[in-house]
Amino acid sequence: MCATGWSLLPPLLSIALVLFTKEIYFSLCVGILTGALFATGFNPIATMNLIVVDGLSASVAALAGNFCFLVFLGALIHLLTISGGGAAFGRWSEKHIHSRRGVQFATFLLGILIFIDDYFNCLTVGSVMQSVTDRQKISRAKLAYLIDATAAPVYIIMPISSWVAAVSGVANDMNTGISGIQLLMKTIPYNFYSLLTFVFIIALITMQFDYGKMKLSEMNALLQKSADGKDENSTQKNGKVIDLVLPVFVLVVSFVFAMLYAGGFYGKTAWVGDENSGNIIASLGATDAFIALPMASLFTLIFSCIYFSARKTINFKEMANSLPKGFTVIIPSILILTLSATLKTVTTDMGTAEFVHSIMADASGSLYKLLTAVIFVVSVGLAFATGTSWGTFAILIPVVVAVFPNDSSLLIIGIAACLAGAVCGDHCSPISDTTVMASAGAEIDHIEHVETQLPYALTVAAISFVTYIIAGFSHNWVLSLAVGTILTVATLFLLRNLGRKKAK
Repeated sequence: MCATGWSLLPPLLSIALVLFTKEIYFSLCVGILTGALFATGFNPIATMNLIVVDGLSASVAALAGNFCFLVFLGALIHLLTISGGGAAFGRWSEKHIHSRRGVQFATFLLGILIFIDDYFNCLTVGSVMQSVTDRQKISRAKLAYLIDATAAPVYIIMPISSWVAAVSGVANDMNTGISGIQLLMKTIPYNFYSLLTFVFIIALITMQFDYGKMKLSEMNALLQKSADGKDENSTQKNGKVIDLVLPVFVLVVSFVFAMLYAGGFYGKTAWVGDENSGNIIASLGATDAFIALPMASLFTLIFSCIYFSARKTINFKEMANSLPKGFTVIIPSILILTLSATLKTVTTDMGTAEFVHSIMADASGSLYKLLTAVIFVVSVGLAFATGTSWGTFAILIPVVVAVFPNDSSLLIIGIAACLAGAVCGDHCSPISDTTVMASAGAEIDHIEHVETQLPYALTVAAISFVTYIIAGFSHNWVLSLAVGTILTVATLFLLRNLGRKKAK
Protein backbone atom coordinates (compact mmCIF):
# COMPACT_ATOMS: atom_id res chain seq x y z
CA MET A 1 0.00 0.00 0.00
CA CYS A 2 2.99 2.33 0.41
CA ALA A 3 3.92 4.77 -2.38
CA THR A 4 0.53 4.18 -4.04
CA GLY A 5 -2.83 5.90 -4.05
CA TRP A 6 -3.53 4.19 -0.72
CA SER A 7 -1.06 6.60 0.91
CA LEU A 8 -3.58 9.43 0.49
CA LEU A 9 -6.45 7.50 2.06
CA PRO A 10 -5.67 8.12 5.78
CA PRO A 11 -5.61 11.96 5.59
CA LEU A 12 -8.56 12.04 3.20
CA LEU A 13 -10.49 9.74 5.56
CA SER A 14 -9.74 12.07 8.47
CA ILE A 15 -10.88 15.12 6.52
CA ALA A 16 -14.10 13.40 5.40
CA LEU A 17 -14.88 12.36 8.98
CA VAL A 18 -14.16 15.89 10.24
CA LEU A 19 -16.64 17.37 7.78
CA PHE A 20 -19.36 14.75 8.38
CA THR A 21 -19.06 14.09 12.13
CA LYS A 22 -17.77 17.54 13.26
CA GLU A 23 -15.46 15.63 15.65
CA ILE A 24 -11.89 16.72 14.95
CA TYR A 25 -10.06 14.59 17.56
CA PHE A 26 -11.87 11.35 16.73
CA SER A 27 -11.39 11.91 12.99
CA LEU A 28 -7.67 12.53 13.30
CA CYS A 29 -7.23 9.44 15.49
CA VAL A 30 -9.03 7.28 12.91
CA GLY A 31 -6.76 8.60 10.14
CA ILE A 32 -3.64 7.99 12.25
CA LEU A 33 -4.65 4.43 13.10
CA THR A 34 -5.59 3.62 9.50
CA GLY A 35 -2.33 5.01 8.12
CA ALA A 36 -0.23 3.25 10.75
CA LEU A 37 -1.89 -0.09 9.98
CA PHE A 38 -1.27 0.39 6.25
CA ALA A 39 2.36 1.47 6.77
CA THR A 40 3.20 -1.50 9.03
CA GLY A 41 1.34 -4.18 7.14
CA PHE A 42 -1.25 -4.50 9.93
CA ASN A 43 1.39 -5.53 12.47
CA PRO A 44 -0.12 -4.49 15.87
CA ILE A 45 3.20 -4.01 17.70
CA ALA A 46 4.78 -2.05 14.86
CA THR A 47 1.58 -0.01 14.54
CA MET A 48 1.67 1.06 18.19
CA ASN A 49 5.37 1.86 17.91
CA LEU A 50 4.76 4.05 14.85
CA ILE A 51 1.87 5.91 16.50
CA VAL A 52 3.38 6.42 19.96
CA VAL A 53 7.15 6.66 19.35
CA ASP A 54 7.55 7.97 15.79
CA GLY A 55 4.25 9.84 15.83
CA LEU A 56 2.97 11.34 19.07
CA SER A 57 6.24 11.48 21.03
CA ALA A 58 8.25 12.80 18.07
CA SER A 59 5.54 15.35 17.25
CA VAL A 60 5.50 16.71 20.80
CA ALA A 61 9.30 16.99 20.78
CA ALA A 62 9.35 18.70 17.38
CA LEU A 63 6.57 21.12 18.34
CA ALA A 64 7.84 21.87 21.86
CA GLY A 65 9.00 25.36 20.93
CA ASN A 66 5.71 26.02 19.21
CA PHE A 67 3.76 24.85 22.24
CA CYS A 68 5.79 27.18 24.49
CA PHE A 69 4.98 30.05 22.16
CA LEU A 70 1.27 29.22 22.26
CA VAL A 71 1.22 29.06 26.06
CA PHE A 72 3.18 32.31 26.46
CA LEU A 73 1.03 34.07 23.88
CA GLY A 74 -2.13 32.71 25.49
CA ALA A 75 -0.99 34.16 28.81
CA LEU A 76 -0.16 37.47 27.11
CA ILE A 77 -3.60 37.62 25.47
CA HIS A 78 -5.18 37.01 28.90
CA LEU A 79 -3.15 39.89 30.36
CA LEU A 80 -4.14 42.21 27.52
CA THR A 81 -7.79 41.30 28.09
CA ILE A 82 -7.91 41.92 31.85
CA SER A 83 -5.78 45.07 31.51
CA GLY A 84 -8.56 46.69 29.53
CA GLY A 85 -6.35 47.32 26.51
CA GLY A 86 -8.63 45.37 24.18
CA ALA A 87 -11.73 47.13 25.54
CA ALA A 88 -10.02 50.51 25.13
CA PHE A 89 -9.12 49.68 21.55
CA GLY A 90 -12.74 48.72 20.96
CA ARG A 91 -13.93 52.06 22.32
CA TRP A 92 -11.35 53.87 20.19
CA SER A 93 -12.45 51.98 17.08
CA GLU A 94 -16.08 52.98 17.67
CA LYS A 95 -15.04 56.62 17.39
CA HIS A 96 -12.76 56.22 14.36
CA ILE A 97 -14.12 53.21 12.44
CA HIS A 98 -17.85 53.66 11.95
CA SER A 99 -18.84 50.78 9.68
CA ARG A 100 -18.64 47.02 9.32
CA ARG A 101 -16.81 47.58 6.05
CA GLY A 102 -14.19 49.75 7.77
CA VAL A 103 -13.57 47.17 10.50
CA GLN A 104 -13.10 44.39 7.95
CA PHE A 105 -10.64 46.50 5.97
CA ALA A 106 -8.78 47.30 9.21
CA THR A 107 -8.53 43.58 10.02
CA PHE A 108 -7.32 42.85 6.50
CA LEU A 109 -4.65 45.57 6.63
CA LEU A 110 -3.46 44.53 10.09
CA GLY A 111 -3.06 40.96 8.84
CA ILE A 112 -0.90 42.20 5.97
CA LEU A 113 1.23 44.42 8.23
CA ILE A 114 2.04 41.54 10.60
CA PHE A 115 3.78 39.43 7.97
CA ILE A 116 6.55 37.78 9.97
CA ASP A 117 4.93 34.45 10.84
CA ASP A 118 1.53 32.84 10.35
CA TYR A 119 1.09 31.58 13.93
CA PHE A 120 2.10 34.98 15.23
CA ASN A 121 -0.30 36.71 12.84
CA CYS A 122 -3.32 34.51 13.57
CA LEU A 123 -3.23 34.88 17.34
CA THR A 124 -2.14 38.53 17.42
CA VAL A 125 -4.66 39.83 14.88
CA GLY A 126 -7.37 37.72 16.48
CA SER A 127 -6.72 39.07 19.99
CA VAL A 128 -6.52 42.68 18.76
CA MET A 129 -9.61 42.65 16.53
CA GLN A 130 -12.06 40.44 18.47
CA SER A 131 -13.65 43.21 20.51
CA VAL A 132 -13.77 45.51 17.47
CA THR A 133 -15.50 43.00 15.19
CA ASP A 134 -17.89 41.97 17.96
CA ARG A 135 -19.03 45.56 18.44
CA GLN A 136 -19.74 45.87 14.72
CA LYS A 137 -21.65 42.55 14.73
CA ILE A 138 -19.17 40.85 12.43
CA SER A 139 -19.22 37.09 12.95
CA ARG A 140 -16.26 35.24 14.40
CA ALA A 141 -16.39 33.09 11.25
CA LYS A 142 -15.70 36.17 9.09
CA LEU A 143 -12.93 37.26 11.47
CA ALA A 144 -11.34 33.80 11.25
CA TYR A 145 -11.50 33.94 7.44
CA LEU A 146 -9.86 37.37 7.30
CA ILE A 147 -7.14 36.16 9.67
CA ASP A 148 -6.52 32.98 7.69
CA ALA A 149 -6.63 34.74 4.32
CA THR A 150 -3.95 37.21 5.42
CA ALA A 151 -1.74 34.54 6.96
CA ALA A 152 -0.24 32.05 4.51
CA PRO A 153 -1.11 34.05 1.34
CA VAL A 154 0.80 37.05 2.72
CA TYR A 155 3.88 35.23 4.01
CA ILE A 156 4.58 33.37 0.81
CA ILE A 157 5.03 36.64 -1.13
CA MET A 158 6.83 38.66 1.56
CA PRO A 159 10.66 38.71 1.35
CA ILE A 160 11.02 38.56 5.15
CA SER A 161 9.09 35.80 6.88
CA SER A 162 9.54 32.34 8.37
CA TRP A 163 7.83 30.87 5.28
CA VAL A 164 10.40 32.43 2.96
CA ALA A 165 13.10 30.83 5.06
CA ALA A 166 11.48 27.41 4.61
CA VAL A 167 10.98 27.75 0.84
CA SER A 168 14.43 29.18 0.15
CA GLY A 169 15.97 26.39 2.18
CA VAL A 170 14.38 23.78 -0.09
CA ALA A 171 15.19 25.74 -3.25
CA ASN A 172 18.82 26.24 -2.23
CA ASP A 173 19.31 22.48 -2.35
CA MET A 174 18.25 22.40 -6.01
CA ASN A 175 20.66 23.04 -8.88
CA THR A 176 18.79 26.01 -10.39
CA GLY A 177 21.73 28.38 -10.89
CA ILE A 178 20.33 31.09 -8.56
CA SER A 179 19.81 31.35 -4.81
CA GLY A 180 16.60 30.29 -3.16
CA ILE A 181 15.71 33.87 -2.19
CA GLN A 182 16.22 35.11 -5.78
CA LEU A 183 14.14 32.25 -7.15
CA LEU A 184 11.37 32.97 -4.68
CA MET A 185 11.33 36.68 -5.55
CA LYS A 186 10.81 35.80 -9.23
CA THR A 187 7.79 33.64 -8.39
CA ILE A 188 5.88 36.43 -6.60
CA PRO A 189 4.10 37.86 -9.71
CA TYR A 190 2.99 34.32 -10.63
CA ASN A 191 1.66 33.42 -7.18
CA PHE A 192 -1.88 33.92 -8.42
CA TYR A 193 -3.76 32.30 -5.55
CA SER A 194 -2.20 34.63 -2.97
CA LEU A 195 -2.62 37.75 -5.11
CA LEU A 196 -6.18 36.91 -6.15
CA THR A 197 -7.10 36.20 -2.52
CA PHE A 198 -6.37 39.86 -1.79
CA VAL A 199 -8.50 40.91 -4.78
CA PHE A 200 -11.27 38.60 -3.56
CA ILE A 201 -11.24 40.03 -0.02
CA ILE A 202 -11.24 43.65 -1.18
CA ALA A 203 -14.11 43.02 -3.62
CA LEU A 204 -16.07 41.00 -1.05
CA ILE A 205 -15.80 43.73 1.60
CA THR A 206 -16.57 46.50 -0.90
CA MET A 207 -19.64 44.72 -2.27
CA GLN A 208 -20.79 43.86 1.29
CA PHE A 209 -22.18 40.43 0.59
CA ASP A 210 -21.45 36.83 1.56
CA TYR A 211 -22.45 33.40 0.32
CA GLY A 212 -22.41 29.82 1.50
CA LYS A 213 -22.40 29.11 5.23
CA MET A 214 -20.59 32.39 5.86
CA LYS A 215 -23.79 34.22 4.93
CA LEU A 216 -25.68 32.38 7.68
CA SER A 217 -22.95 33.17 10.23
CA GLU A 218 -23.05 36.86 9.31
CA MET A 219 -26.87 36.95 9.56
CA ASN A 220 -26.72 35.35 13.02
CA ALA A 221 -24.10 37.88 14.13
CA LEU A 222 -26.27 40.79 12.98
CA LEU A 223 -29.20 39.46 15.03
CA GLN A 224 -27.15 39.26 18.22
CA LYS A 225 -27.35 41.96 20.87
CA SER A 226 -24.75 44.67 20.47
CA ALA A 227 -21.77 44.68 22.78
CA ASP A 228 -22.17 47.87 24.83
CA GLY A 229 -19.34 47.44 27.29
CA LYS A 230 -21.61 46.99 30.36
CA ASP A 231 -19.81 43.77 31.22
CA GLU A 232 -16.45 45.50 31.57
CA ASN A 233 -15.02 45.61 35.09
CA SER A 234 -13.44 48.70 36.65
CA THR A 235 -9.94 47.67 35.57
CA GLN A 236 -10.99 47.25 31.96
CA LYS A 237 -12.71 50.64 31.97
CA ASN A 238 -9.43 52.24 33.10
CA GLY A 239 -7.46 50.56 30.32
CA LYS A 240 -5.86 52.59 27.57
CA VAL A 241 -5.16 51.83 23.91
CA ILE A 242 -1.43 51.92 24.69
CA ASP A 243 -1.98 48.90 26.99
CA LEU A 244 -2.72 46.89 23.85
CA VAL A 245 -0.54 48.61 21.27
CA LEU A 246 2.71 48.69 23.26
CA PRO A 247 2.89 44.94 24.10
CA VAL A 248 1.97 44.04 20.49
CA PHE A 249 4.66 46.41 19.19
CA VAL A 250 7.23 44.88 21.57
CA LEU A 251 6.18 41.40 20.41
CA VAL A 252 6.67 42.31 16.74
CA VAL A 253 10.08 43.95 17.28
CA SER A 254 11.37 41.23 19.60
CA PHE A 255 10.31 38.54 17.12
CA VAL A 256 12.31 40.21 14.34
CA PHE A 257 15.39 40.32 16.56
CA ALA A 258 14.77 36.73 17.71
CA MET A 259 14.57 35.53 14.09
CA LEU A 260 17.89 37.20 13.29
CA TYR A 261 19.43 35.71 16.44
CA ALA A 262 18.15 32.22 15.66
CA GLY A 263 19.64 32.53 12.15
CA GLY A 264 23.11 33.47 13.45
CA PHE A 265 23.06 37.19 12.58
CA TYR A 266 24.69 38.10 15.90
CA GLY A 267 27.24 35.30 15.77
CA LYS A 268 27.57 31.62 16.62
CA THR A 269 24.84 29.92 18.65
CA ALA A 270 24.22 26.38 19.88
CA TRP A 271 22.37 25.50 16.65
CA VAL A 272 24.07 27.57 13.93
CA GLY A 273 27.65 28.64 13.19
CA ASP A 274 29.01 32.14 12.65
CA GLU A 275 28.90 32.00 8.83
CA ASN A 276 25.74 34.17 8.79
CA SER A 277 27.09 36.83 11.13
CA GLY A 278 26.04 40.30 9.96
CA ASN A 279 24.16 38.93 6.93
CA ILE A 280 20.39 39.60 7.21
CA ILE A 281 19.35 37.55 4.17
CA ALA A 282 21.47 34.54 5.14
CA SER A 283 20.27 34.74 8.75
CA LEU A 284 16.62 34.80 7.73
CA GLY A 285 17.26 31.89 5.38
CA ALA A 286 18.74 29.83 8.21
CA THR A 287 16.44 30.94 11.03
CA ASP A 288 14.19 28.66 13.04
CA ALA A 289 10.80 30.19 13.82
CA PHE A 290 10.18 27.55 16.51
CA ILE A 291 13.13 29.03 18.43
CA ALA A 292 12.35 32.68 17.70
CA LEU A 293 8.63 32.50 18.55
CA PRO A 294 8.93 31.33 22.21
CA MET A 295 11.86 33.71 22.76
CA ALA A 296 9.89 36.73 21.57
CA SER A 297 6.66 35.75 23.35
CA LEU A 298 8.44 35.08 26.67
CA PHE A 299 10.30 38.41 26.48
CA THR A 300 7.03 40.24 25.71
CA LEU A 301 5.23 38.43 28.54
CA ILE A 302 7.92 39.52 31.03
CA PHE A 303 7.88 43.06 29.65
CA SER A 304 4.07 43.21 29.92
CA CYS A 305 4.11 42.03 33.54
CA ILE A 306 6.60 44.77 34.43
CA TYR A 307 4.66 47.37 32.44
CA PHE A 308 1.27 46.52 33.97
CA SER A 309 2.83 46.44 37.45
CA ALA A 310 4.17 49.95 36.88
CA ARG A 311 0.75 51.03 35.59
CA LYS A 312 -0.88 49.33 38.62
CA THR A 313 -3.63 47.94 36.41
CA ILE A 314 -3.06 44.24 37.18
CA ASN A 315 -2.15 42.79 40.58
CA PHE A 316 0.36 40.01 41.23
CA LYS A 317 -2.27 37.28 41.66
CA GLU A 318 -3.84 38.05 38.28
CA MET A 319 -0.42 37.95 36.63
CA ALA A 320 0.40 34.61 38.28
CA ASN A 321 -2.91 33.18 37.06
CA SER A 322 -2.33 34.34 33.47
CA LEU A 323 0.01 31.44 32.62
CA PRO A 324 -2.33 28.55 33.58
CA LYS A 325 -5.31 30.40 32.08
CA GLY A 326 -3.39 30.96 28.85
CA PHE A 327 -2.50 27.27 28.78
CA THR A 328 -6.14 26.26 29.34
CA VAL A 329 -7.34 28.35 26.41
CA ILE A 330 -4.75 26.94 24.04
CA ILE A 331 -5.09 23.21 24.95
CA PRO A 332 -7.50 22.37 22.06
CA SER A 333 -5.09 23.89 19.53
CA ILE A 334 -2.15 21.96 21.02
CA LEU A 335 -4.08 18.67 20.81
CA ILE A 336 -5.08 19.27 17.19
CA LEU A 337 -1.54 20.27 16.20
CA THR A 338 -0.09 17.16 17.86
CA LEU A 339 -2.55 14.81 16.18
CA SER A 340 -2.13 16.56 12.81
CA ALA A 341 1.66 16.26 13.03
CA THR A 342 1.31 12.56 13.87
CA LEU A 343 -0.94 12.03 10.85
CA LYS A 344 1.66 13.76 8.67
CA THR A 345 4.35 11.42 10.03
CA VAL A 346 2.22 8.37 9.22
CA THR A 347 1.50 9.71 5.72
CA THR A 348 5.19 10.27 5.12
CA ASP A 349 5.97 6.70 6.17
CA MET A 350 3.43 5.49 3.61
CA GLY A 351 5.47 7.08 0.80
CA THR A 352 3.17 9.91 -0.29
CA ALA A 353 6.14 11.83 -1.70
CA GLU A 354 7.19 8.94 -3.94
CA PHE A 355 3.63 8.45 -5.19
CA VAL A 356 3.19 12.13 -6.11
CA HIS A 357 6.61 12.19 -7.79
CA SER A 358 5.68 9.25 -10.00
CA ILE A 359 2.39 10.91 -11.04
CA MET A 360 4.12 14.16 -11.98
CA ALA A 361 6.84 12.36 -13.93
CA ASP A 362 4.25 10.47 -15.99
CA ALA A 363 2.28 13.64 -16.75
CA SER A 364 5.25 15.83 -17.74
CA GLY A 365 5.48 14.53 -21.29
CA SER A 366 1.91 14.75 -22.52
CA LEU A 367 0.79 17.83 -20.56
CA TYR A 368 3.86 20.04 -20.84
CA LYS A 369 2.05 23.30 -21.67
CA LEU A 370 -0.65 22.58 -19.10
CA LEU A 371 1.78 21.28 -16.51
CA THR A 372 1.84 24.49 -14.46
CA ALA A 373 -1.94 24.18 -13.95
CA VAL A 374 -1.51 20.47 -13.17
CA ILE A 375 1.19 21.30 -10.60
CA PHE A 376 -1.17 23.78 -8.96
CA VAL A 377 -3.94 21.16 -8.66
CA VAL A 378 -1.58 18.46 -7.36
CA SER A 379 -0.11 20.91 -4.84
CA VAL A 380 -3.59 21.91 -3.63
CA GLY A 381 -4.60 18.28 -3.20
CA LEU A 382 -1.39 17.29 -1.45
CA ALA A 383 -1.46 20.21 0.99
CA PHE A 384 -5.18 19.68 1.64
CA ALA A 385 -4.70 15.98 2.34
CA THR A 386 -1.58 16.30 4.48
CA GLY A 387 -2.32 19.66 6.09
CA THR A 388 1.19 20.96 5.51
CA SER A 389 2.27 23.53 2.95
CA TRP A 390 5.92 23.26 4.02
CA GLY A 391 5.86 19.51 3.43
CA THR A 392 4.28 20.13 0.02
CA PHE A 393 7.13 22.52 -0.84
CA ALA A 394 9.66 19.85 0.08
CA ILE A 395 7.91 17.20 -2.05
CA LEU A 396 7.03 19.15 -5.19
CA ILE A 397 9.78 21.76 -5.66
CA PRO A 398 12.38 19.07 -6.52
CA VAL A 399 9.88 17.57 -8.97
CA VAL A 400 9.30 20.93 -10.68
CA VAL A 401 13.04 21.58 -10.93
CA ALA A 402 13.55 18.15 -12.48
CA VAL A 403 10.78 18.69 -15.07
CA PHE A 404 11.65 22.18 -16.35
CA PRO A 405 15.04 23.45 -17.62
CA ASN A 406 16.88 25.94 -15.40
CA ASP A 407 16.71 28.71 -17.99
CA SER A 408 13.01 28.18 -18.71
CA SER A 409 10.37 30.71 -17.64
CA LEU A 410 8.14 27.70 -17.00
CA LEU A 411 10.45 26.79 -14.10
CA ILE A 412 9.52 30.03 -12.34
CA ILE A 413 5.81 29.58 -13.15
CA GLY A 414 5.92 25.94 -12.07
CA ILE A 415 7.49 26.73 -8.70
CA ALA A 416 5.01 29.59 -8.24
CA ALA A 417 2.16 27.15 -8.99
CA CYS A 418 3.60 24.74 -6.43
CA LEU A 419 3.80 27.46 -3.76
CA ALA A 420 0.34 28.87 -4.57
CA GLY A 421 -1.24 25.42 -4.54
CA ALA A 422 0.39 24.58 -1.21
CA VAL A 423 -0.95 27.80 0.30
CA CYS A 424 -4.43 27.08 -1.10
CA GLY A 425 -4.48 23.51 0.22
CA ASP A 426 -3.21 24.71 3.58
CA HIS A 427 -5.91 27.38 3.56
CA CYS A 428 -8.68 24.79 2.96
CA SER A 429 -7.51 21.86 5.08
CA PRO A 430 -9.12 21.25 8.48
CA ILE A 431 -5.91 19.57 9.67
CA SER A 432 -3.66 22.50 8.69
CA ASP A 433 -1.86 24.17 11.59
CA THR A 434 -2.54 27.64 10.13
CA THR A 435 -6.26 26.88 9.92
CA VAL A 436 -6.16 25.68 13.52
CA MET A 437 -4.41 28.88 14.61
CA ALA A 438 -6.94 31.06 12.77
CA SER A 439 -9.74 29.30 14.66
CA ALA A 440 -7.88 29.83 17.93
CA GLY A 441 -7.20 33.49 17.12
CA ALA A 442 -10.87 34.20 16.44
CA GLU A 443 -11.98 31.88 19.28
CA ILE A 444 -14.40 30.04 17.06
CA ASP A 445 -15.28 26.38 16.66
CA HIS A 446 -12.69 24.93 14.30
CA ILE A 447 -15.17 23.05 12.11
CA GLU A 448 -17.33 26.15 11.68
CA HIS A 449 -14.28 28.06 10.47
CA VAL A 450 -13.43 25.33 7.95
CA GLU A 451 -16.99 25.08 6.61
CA THR A 452 -17.46 28.83 6.21
CA GLN A 453 -14.04 29.43 4.68
CA LEU A 454 -13.96 26.52 2.21
CA PRO A 455 -16.34 27.98 -0.44
CA TYR A 456 -14.33 31.22 -0.54
CA ALA A 457 -10.98 29.45 -0.86
CA LEU A 458 -12.28 27.09 -3.57
CA THR A 459 -13.67 30.02 -5.58
CA VAL A 460 -10.25 31.67 -5.72
CA ALA A 461 -8.60 28.30 -6.40
CA ALA A 462 -10.80 27.66 -9.47
CA ILE A 463 -9.95 31.09 -10.88
CA SER A 464 -6.25 30.54 -10.13
CA PHE A 465 -6.34 27.29 -12.09
CA VAL A 466 -7.50 29.23 -15.16
CA THR A 467 -4.71 31.79 -14.73
CA TYR A 468 -2.08 29.02 -14.64
CA ILE A 469 -3.42 27.63 -17.91
CA ILE A 470 -3.04 31.09 -19.44
CA ALA A 471 0.42 31.55 -17.92
CA GLY A 472 1.56 28.16 -19.23
CA PHE A 473 0.92 29.29 -22.81
CA SER A 474 1.62 33.05 -22.60
CA HIS A 475 4.43 33.15 -20.00
CA ASN A 476 3.00 36.59 -19.15
CA TRP A 477 2.06 37.29 -15.54
CA VAL A 478 0.44 40.66 -16.29
CA LEU A 479 -2.06 39.11 -18.72
CA SER A 480 -2.75 36.15 -16.45
CA LEU A 481 -3.25 38.28 -13.34
CA ALA A 482 -5.46 40.76 -15.22
CA VAL A 483 -7.71 37.92 -16.44
CA GLY A 484 -7.79 36.47 -12.92
CA THR A 485 -8.75 39.81 -11.40
CA ILE A 486 -11.58 40.29 -13.90
CA LEU A 487 -12.83 36.74 -13.31
CA THR A 488 -12.73 37.22 -9.53
CA VAL A 489 -14.82 40.38 -9.57
CA ALA A 490 -17.19 38.99 -12.22
CA THR A 491 -17.70 35.79 -10.22
CA LEU A 492 -18.66 37.75 -7.11
CA PHE A 493 -21.10 39.88 -9.09
CA LEU A 494 -22.63 36.72 -10.54
CA LEU A 495 -22.94 35.05 -7.13
CA ARG A 496 -24.51 38.17 -5.63
CA ASN A 497 -27.09 38.43 -8.42
CA LEU A 498 -27.92 34.73 -8.12
CA GLY A 499 -28.40 35.18 -4.39
CA ARG A 500 -30.75 38.11 -4.94
CA LYS A 501 -32.84 36.10 -7.42
CA LYS A 502 -33.18 33.24 -4.96
CA ALA A 503 -34.22 35.69 -2.24
CA LYS A 504 -37.08 36.87 -4.46
